Amino acid sequence: MNEEMAKNLCQKMVEEQIIATERGVKDSRVIEALLRVPRHCFVTESQQKYAYEDRPLSIGAGQTISQPFMVAFMTEILALEGEERVLEIGTGCGYQSAVLAEVAKDIYSIEVIDSLSQKAKSTLSLLGYNNIHLKVGDGYGGWPEEAPFDAILVACAPVQVPEKLIEQLKPGGRMIVPVGEQVFGQELLYITKNLAGKVQRKKVMSVRFVPMIKGE
Repeated sequence: MNEEMAKNLCQKMVEEQIIATERGVKDSRVIEALLRVPRHCFVTESQQKYAYEDRPLSIGAGQTISQPFMVAFMTEILALEGEERVLEIGTGCGYQSAVLAEVAKDIYSIEVIDSLSQKAKSTLSLLGYNNIHLKVGDGYGGWPEEAPFDAILVACAPVQVPEKLIEQLKPGGRMIVPVGEQVFGQELLYITKNLAGKVQRKKVMSVRFVPMIKGE
């Protein structure tokens, strides 16, 4: 896909699928991030013609790249201002990581499948991102060496919210995470921790994400 075509398709995607929807994204920094990150670079060549459609696409290993609206929505709800350290669970192909890297200071992203992490590393490096730190490992355990985090975004669905992730959330921090089993339905939860350490959970919407895989 040539650069001009990709730019036009991305602009159309953002205008029609990200902004002009019932739950339209309004954060200008998130909108600019979606315009800057070339989604077609994160999918296979055979999938590139679908890259700017508002739907998930297979990235191999039974995993998917999330639909653009969900990426934008989950990023917006974290209310990032630019100086945050963000933990992402489920690097996948690295698209969500790149969007986060456009609106936050440092992204720490964990992927349990080594082949996906390596491919994401290659793509992100090629695109010039140097504020994304990748790790192959079990997302259920988070990244304790780098904790606490201002925000946490989970891009796959655990049956229950992992307690270690809540522990690694900084007081005053927030988390967005899909929870539940695919067969019974999943809910997107917005979790906050106040300065006293009290945790509150709010259901945002029904969603459908790939299951969060437990590492060895």
